[in-house]
Amino acid sequence: MGSALSPYSPTLFPCGVLRRSPSPTIWLMHHKSVSMSLRLQASQKIGSPRPPVSLRTRLAATGAIVGGALGIWFYLQWEKEKHKNLKRIHQLQTLAVGQGDFRLINHMGQPCCKKDLRGSWVLMYFGFTHCPDICPDELEKMSSAVALLDKDPTIPPVLPVFVTVDPERDNVPALAKYVGEFHPRLLGLTGTPEQMKEMAKAYRVYYSAGPADDDNDYIVDHTIIIYLLNPDGLFTDYYSRGKTDQEIADSLKRHMQTYTSVFSQ
Repeated sequence: MGSALSPYSPTLFPCGVLRRSPSPTIWLMHHKSVSMSLRLQASQKIGSPRPPVSLRTRLAATGAIVGGALGIWFYLQWEKEKHKNLKRIHQLQTLAVGQGDFRLINHMGQPCCKKDLRGSWVLMYFGFTHCPDICPDELEKMSSAVALLDKDPTIPPVLPVFVTVDPERDNVPALAKYVGEFHPRLLGLTGTPEQMKEMAKAYRVYYSAGPADDDNDYIVDHTIIIYLLNPDGLFTDYYSRGKTDQEIADSLKRHMQTYTSVFSQ
């Protein structure tokens, strides 16, 4: 019986082929060569440059970053403007302007009270129909601001209102003729001297009739301010003579954006 086969003895493969096992030295060299080859391939994969990023991808990434930054900036600006408007409204409301109700007559001869104005943003101006220049200019500006807002279909119609401080001459027919010269929605309000005095007092409007001439014509000195009322009927802001129609329209838009009804709280 032969001795056991050595690891380095000839080996009989299938098919009857007699093949000698590799020597230890050759086997180790082959193993090291394969190992080094695998490590070299791995290092080449790790250190190989990545494929270049396409221009479209870079532009998309840049656009996303810029868009996000702009979105955050606009949000912060909106919050800042909202806080500013709310602070101003709070300060103005402490003045208690326009408190209480009123009962007057509109230019169509119908009774009108504050409740009738609720639900709409209102621009209100106090004046008189015989005013030679200032009142027409202010009513024209107020009507122009309303027209600017009417161009935006997302904005509800704003109601312009003219309140007379000369009830002795500004009766219903006189008001109807006068308001028709400015804006189709302009609402004229009049009443008795006592009613107009109470109305002016509520909105802190000063007025005083001057001396009459030989034709019984006179000028009424009065406060020149356009008031803004929100849909709750509350005094929200005011615009002096120096404000333009565009500035009034822009201010009203900002108030609309930050408005919250007190009846929904």
